[in-house]
Amino acid sequence: MAELKFSTLEEMPLLAISLESTQVISTGSWRHVRPVYVQRTSPCEIGCPAGEKIPEYFELLRQRKYEEAWRKVLEDNPLPGVMGRVCYHPCESSCNRAQFDSPIAIHLIERFVADKNFSNTTPMPLLESRKRERVAIVGSGPSGLSCAYQLARRGYNVTIYEAEAKPGGMLRYGIPRYRLPRRVLDKEIGDILRLGVELRLNARVGENISWSELKAYDAIYLAVGAQRSRRLGVEGEELDGIRTGVDFLREINSGAKPTMSSKVVVIGGGNTAIDAARSSRRLGAEVTIVYRRTRAEMPAVPEEIEEAEKEGVEFLFLAAPVRFHGENGRVKKIEVQRMALGEPDASGRRRPVPVASSNFFIEAGTVLTAIGEEPDLSLLSSSDLSMVLREEGGRICVDEHQMTGVPGIFAGGDAATNPLGTVVNAIRAGKNAALAIHEYLGWKKVENSAPGEVVEYKDINLAYFVHEQRARGGRLAVAEGIKSFREVNRGLSESQALREVDRCFSCGTCIHCDVCMDFCPDVAISKDAAGEYVIDYNHCKGCGICVAECPREAMALSAELAFATAGSKDSEEQEG
Repeated sequence: MAELKFSTLEEMPLLAISLESTQVISTGSWRHVRPVYVQRTSPCEIGCPAGEKIPEYFELLRQRKYEEAWRKVLEDNPLPGVMGRVCYHPCESSCNRAQFDSPIAIHLIERFVADKNFSNTTPMPLLESRKRERVAIVGSGPSGLSCAYQLARRGYNVTIYEAEAKPGGMLRYGIPRYRLPRRVLDKEIGDILRLGVELRLNARVGENISWSELKAYDAIYLAVGAQRSRRLGVEGEELDGIRTGVDFLREINSGAKPTMSSKVVVIGGGNTAIDAARSSRRLGAEVTIVYRRTRAEMPAVPEEIEEAEKEGVEFLFLAAPVRFHGENGRVKKIEVQRMALGEPDASGRRRPVPVASSNFFIEAGTVLTAIGEEPDLSLLSSSDLSMVLREEGGRICVDEHQMTGVPGIFAGGDAATNPLGTVVNAIRAGKNAALAIHEYLGWKKVENSAPGEVVEYKDINLAYFVHEQRARGGRLAVAEGIKSFREVNRGLSESQALREVDRCFSCGTCIHCDVCMDFCPDVAISKDAAGEYVIDYNHCKGCGICVAECPREAMALSAELAFATAGSKDSEEQEG
């Protein structure tokens, strides 16, 4: 017989092994694997740009620990009430439950957690002692707020410089109140400021705030956002009655009522276009959105598109303006050309191609353009930094740690070269920048990643789940909603939220369902005084039934040889 040779433990087959005398081990010496409890990572946690620990705060909700659940979310995201309303929730696109019936309504549960704690203003505890270092943050949008929050919790002296009269950036001046009530935004910004963050309003860098003042700080984070609309570059764009969607929304969100006609045309297919259209409906206008691709390619959140349709917004797809026609200096009609979809462009969407001899006209007394936003980096023009801060495509160049080419200066959100143009990605950028600044200033690196392997749909034991409908939040009646800017979506009731939490597979996270204990043929699994599982390895035969039956892949079989090599004793207790 040929001699078998193994160079590593991994190459060896599983072997029966005794780590104690067979007189001590009741099961004898034939067990070669032992069950252990493991913490794996859910796909929703990977799908959340902010890195929220979704299964962990879900488990706290199951126990009716509402404040603890809220604080678990706050570890990674200081704006749960905001995000529960405006996030495009990529976590739900990653949810394993989507392949079974429908994804968990994570954003609605996050909103429930925040709303349940709305009256709670007790600040989050500091993670580290107070420090001497000072950090300046330019901009109080989601990225700047996220960075300030994470730095303040680590003991830094943080000052936010905001050019506007109120904080929030595009959260306040870009998102309408029917989607994001200002009381929610103000409450969560207040929670951040209560950590000791200083906020300086009407402080515009490059005008009444000099760069020399900022350079006195130990680090700077530039989070000025993208608040300037791109021009169409179409003949007649200078006519009265044509303005950007961003300026239109800013005027409304500042408390004014813009002058507009009864017929409004919005150019674009993103969230700004949808917000401008729905706001125009609330001001009594007939609204048509003109978009050069099809509905399938619209970058706006699908739910927002559906809401716009319900509210009477019309859509004209595969069409693009080629000329604005006016009378006495004011726009009267738009010359539009039909488009067809060609090959995919850099965005991955099929490129719109003009259709020859297909022009036609549509009437419009007011036109709102919303084809994308770009940052206003004029604050750099009067500084010596303009010569050393590299730009690319109108944004500040940064690396994966949000660091610019200038030591001590960081940038993020829509002002930087790695944005995705969403609130949650801005929050992630601010969090990443805070951790990078923390390390840059000489403190220990903070790991910012989820532990364990990701649980896939095939790993779930579907025998323990039944098909159920996804929770739907309440909604203000359409006829009532378009009369004012009252919040449209009403969220989940407590019973709805808890029922939706129970729908969750809890991928990779033990929720103490007792399945392992119930199925153990040797009654080798029990609970300790704290309610945690304990495996009696003196009686466990290593059959693996508990692992096979676990509904959510929160257990694994580990080779006994690994425990022997590590010097473990067979009588050790493994707790869940």
